[in-house]
Amino acid sequence: MTVSVNSAALSGIEAVIITVETRICAGVSYFIIGLPDDAVKESLFRVDSAIAACELQMPRQKILVSMAPAGMRKQGAVFDLPIALSILAASGQLPAEKLDVFLFTGELSLNGKLRPVAGALSVAMEARRAGLKGIILPLENAEEAAIVSDLAVYGFGNLADVIHFLNGELEAEPVHIKTRELFTTKQGLYTADFSDVRGQEKVKRALEIMAAGGHNGLLIGPPGTGKTMLASRLPSVLPPLTLAEALETTRIYSVANLLDSVGLMTERPFRAPHHTASDIALVGGGSVPQPGEISLAHNGVLFMDELPEFKRRVLEVLRQPLEEREIAISRANFSARFPANFILLAAMNPCPCGFFGHPHRKCTCTAQAVRQYISKLSGPLLDRIDLHIGVGPVNMESEPAAERSETIRERVMTARNWQYGRSGCINALLNTAMVKAFCSLKTTEQQVLNQAMVHYKLSARSYDRILKVARTIADLAGAKNIALEHLSEAISYRQLDKDYLSR
Repeated sequence: MTVSVNSAALSGIEAVIITVETRICAGVSYFIIGLPDDAVKESLFRVDSAIAACELQMPRQKILVSMAPAGMRKQGAVFDLPIALSILAASGQLPAEKLDVFLFTGELSLNGKLRPVAGALSVAMEARRAGLKGIILPLENAEEAAIVSDLAVYGFGNLADVIHFLNGELEAEPVHIKTRELFTTKQGLYTADFSDVRGQEKVKRALEIMAAGGHNGLLIGPPGTGKTMLASRLPSVLPPLTLAEALETTRIYSVANLLDSVGLMTERPFRAPHHTASDIALVGGGSVPQPGEISLAHNGVLFMDELPEFKRRVLEVLRQPLEEREIAISRANFSARFPANFILLAAMNPCPCGFFGHPHRKCTCTAQAVRQYISKLSGPLLDRIDLHIGVGPVNMESEPAAERSETIRERVMTARNWQYGRSGCINALLNTAMVKAFCSLKTTEQQVLNQAMVHYKLSARSYDRILKVARTIADLAGAKNIALEHLSEAISYRQLDKDYLSR
């Protein structure tokens, strides 16, 4: 007798339906086919012990388990539960007809306990798309999966309870989550607020522009000027996540197994990898494809402190996702795509000792050392960073009280509403045709921009990015057209790195 059970595997943040087919016939051997990895091959040992713990019988015959589609590599222990149920159904210990309407996923311990799995939200979404009645999975994953509406989600703590439920010996209610209500109640204020920052008004102005247009930025200044403190408060002025963005962000963290017990992310991510991080840690990958820091920052902020201290190879992998807004990982055995729509905010010292150009401290670096330090950042990478912002020392006694993040966020949201109404996207995502249509300049402004391009030897990519930043500044001012003051401010944010390089 051959029995089929529905399960799922992850490909990036998407789930793919996997059909687990089991046949029991004469013989004494066990086989799993369909490109299983070692964890899947070992599942029969866990299944054998778990079935025995339920006081049922593991057949001592030839057991052939086939996992389709056969050409897709199967990874991890998530198939333990469907394999166990298919074996019990094929051996007549479980009614096979009750298995067709559910999707099953879960890892089994030797005593039959169900252990949580990664990617439960994506799996539940795929189960609903496939038209299945419900999903049965570990109890710890139930609330996360229940975020998906129009799907019966059952969470159980062990294999025995699943068997009793399918046999009709145990009544269980599906887990219900009012997603919109949960989303609304979980949304709250950030603990880090711009009112904590005294001074640095020019820097805060630049961060407001970044938030309003979704632009990337680089903070350059000596140690102790508050670069990290300022960066950590950027998410507090970004617009709140929409429900669609929250679900997508939750899926990424679910696949990475980084979700907390609540199950739905409602605050924009802020990721700050250490400068010793590898390129794999940044972009993702590995033998079992996992999202990296770039994807974990999706819909939020990726903060890279001490930018020149990152390896050159790590920095260069940023270039493609900054343009494409996604990561494509290709290996010999798999390919996966992870979203990567984030704001890059980086910080660096102006030189190795950190005091080049400082008004009160003397720099101990040679001119060559300063040039070598700055040259660690390639031109193509700097071109993709829209605002280069100087951060100087602060006189705490003379600075007035700061503006609250909530006030800044209101201006940011107003500017973004202008952008969505005009082009359907934020200014950082404008394509070439949209730049021509929405960022046009009058004669005087065009001449100023042309002169700046020649004087600072800027690239064609910088030209478009200056126009996008100028458009954002105009939106913050409520202006229909880009005026000279908007353009001049945008150009000023491209000067800093050229000034350092020219020295």
